Amino acid sequence: MKPFLFAFLGFLLSGLLLLGLSFFLPWSGIDWGALSLKPARTVTVVGEAKSKLKSEIASFSAGVNAINDDKEKAVTEVNSKVNAIIESVKSFGIKSADVKTQNLNIYQNQESYYEDNRQKQRPGQWSVSNSVEIKLHDVDRAQALADLLAKSGANNVYGPNFALDEDSTASDALFTDAVENAKTKAANVARAAGRKLGAILSVTEGVSATGPITLLRMEGGGGGGGGGGGLEPGTGTISKSVTVIFELR
Repeated sequence: MKPFLFAFLGFLLSGLLLLGLSFFLPWSGIDWGALSLKPARTVTVVGEAKSKLKSEIASFSAGVNAINDDKEKAVTEVNSKVNAIIESVKSFGIKSADVKTQNLNIYQNQESYYEDNRQKQRPGQWSVSNSVEIKLHDVDRAQALADLLAKSGANNVYGPNFALDEDSTASDALFTDAVENAKTKAANVARAAGRKLGAILSVTEGVSATGPITLLRMEGGGGGGGGGGGLEPGTGTISKSVTVIFELR
């Protein structure tokens, strides 16, 4: 017990000594500095850059439908015609990755009939339809592809729908221009506020593209005849926008 008692008394005497000294230290003369939390001074602007580009893609849709009392015969007819269309566009130069099935529908129609002066329903003929989307990257050949589809076994042909390529690298080239545009706007704001423009704190980007839409519709049983007059792909506008937060000094 004695070692523990001596240790406790030593701790108690040290505490009393520090407490006594605290009354004689010149606390008021010590400069502790100033602690303050001030919001960062920033300016947020939107920078934009635009460019006009020739349309890069022409999309078509070719559909086939058949009606038959026999379901399997209707399916076989549609599949045969769709496969023939796919083979023809591949021979035209379209890659497999640019041919995609859009809609496949198989259903049985209902027929109305009267029995005992009452209208009733009974299963009718089978209706089968299928359509494929075809994407053409060489828009200068859009007229030739339209002619090919008009003479195919398709019952319905839609297109072309001209657009810009979603994977276009043109938008990347506009990024720097959009940031510079934002910097110019922010510098004007800073100057008006009597401050200087500091570092970029954050950048949020977005991109949008708009282009011409030329949509033709050709119906029929796949008989002869061209796809209409000359097709002009036109141009589309691609734009890049960035929201930039700058520091103000």
